[in-house]
Amino acid sequence: AGVYRVLIDAARTTGVVMFLCGAATAASYMITLADLPSELARSMGPLLENPMLFMAVVALFLLAVGMVMDLTPTILILAPVLAPLAGKAGIDPVYFGFVFIFIGCLGLLTPPVGTVLNVVAGVGRLRMEPVIRGVMPFLAVYFAMLALLIVFPSIVLAPLRLMF
Repeated sequence: AGVYRVLIDAARTTGVVMFLCGAATAASYMITLADLPSELARSMGPLLENPMLFMAVVALFLLAVGMVMDLTPTILILAPVLAPLAGKAGIDPVYFGFVFIFIGCLGLLTPPVGTVLNVVAGVGRLRMEPVIRGVMPFLAVYFAMLALLIVFPSIVLAPLRLMF
């Protein structure tokens, strides 16, 4: 009976995740079909001239999105829109991808959705408040690291250049 219950729960969870992925993929397709990246590039002209400013604005936007949406739908919906803009701003695609995922992971730790916070609270049978209080020092370090990544892209790119 225990294995059956686990399989049912796993099927439900997988169904929810697959539904979210399907909806995100459909939204991404519609965004691409509407040529949203080109429209945004036209409207964001001055912002694309300064890569650091572009990354700071994208970081703030992704942080806001990450606070209310899980990482997988964020990637599926926003990466096809933001990656071409980053290319037009002269940002290395590997660097952009790294920062994109870094910010997405930060979103998993930030309230109100904070998927990781909910998992920790559930597994530890804790209320959300002590979990949030416990993660705050780590969030401060995470934000400092994000600022360094935006100001100094070579933190990501220099090790890659040494290897390849």
